[in-house]
Amino acid sequence: MHVRPTTPTGVAEHVVALVLAHPGRCRVLVDGAAALRPDALADAFVDPLRTAGRAVVRVHADDFLRPASLRLEHGRQDPDAYLEDRIDARALAREVLDPFVVDGTYLPTLWDAARDRATRAERLRAPEGAVLVLDGELLLGRWFDVDLSVHLTARPATLARRSGAERAWQLPAFARYEDEVAPQDVADVVVRADDPRHPALVVR
Repeated sequence: MHVRPTTPTGVAEHVVALVLAHPGRCRVLVDGAAALRPDALADAFVDPLRTAGRAVVRVHADDFLRPASLRLEHGRQDPDAYLEDRIDARALAREVLDPFVVDGTYLPTLWDAARDRATRAERLRAPEGAVLVLDGELLLGRWFDVDLSVHLTARPATLARRSGAERAWQLPAFARYEDEVAPQDVADVVVRADDPRHPALVVR
């Protein structure tokens, strides 16, 4: 295993090349702490994939949260609940990841966390060969059936600094995630993002 310095564009090009080598519909999961901007990396795949002729569907795990009564049962700043109770993993698999590969159907959103109620979104259908790109936090180790997984990582000190005081209570959740899930071993692509301007690919 070695680390290969690259650029944000280089990371996107690397992942896009892997996706284009996958025939048919493809599900890509981009995992990382919000402070590391997995959403921005996922967005960077969209234009290159569309330029290459692939339709792209973007889904955010934060649109599949559990109701507040469940995810905040132990308070608003419980790191164990943040890891275990925040995402409705079954719904994400049932409504998005599993049906997408079968017939291209998916639910774009499920839960409006701000209003704490269902979005009542209608199911959509993507064409053959489409790519679904899902981003979110703490997603690996949940038995999601995806075709390619990408994990953004950083040193604990870097993550703490970039998370700031407002998110400091979440850091034990990410430490536990590292210990129990070992996302750097699970993911297909690992990106070290201590410096967002100068990322590096971990090559096994």
